[in-house]
Amino acid sequence: MTLLELSRCYEEAAVPLRARLRELRFALAAAEDPEEIWQLKRRITELTPMLTQMNELAELTARYYERGYWRNEKYTF
Repeated sequence: MTLLELSRCYEEAAVPLRARLRELRFALAAAEDPEEIWQLKRRITELTPMLTQMNELAELTARYYERGYWRNEKYTF
């Protein structure tokens, strides 16, 4: 598997996360119960870093070999 193929895998894996976060945000806007609001916010807080990381890794693996690409220091040794 090449890095470009891996990048596509990260992009595909981000699609359901993005959709789920959208659903949770709509549910949060409609929620009135404080307990439900707390649970929705907690779930959104848990999923948001996952989506961010998938987006970062998709970009990193897609552009890894481009000359002049500034790599994210978070993913370098």
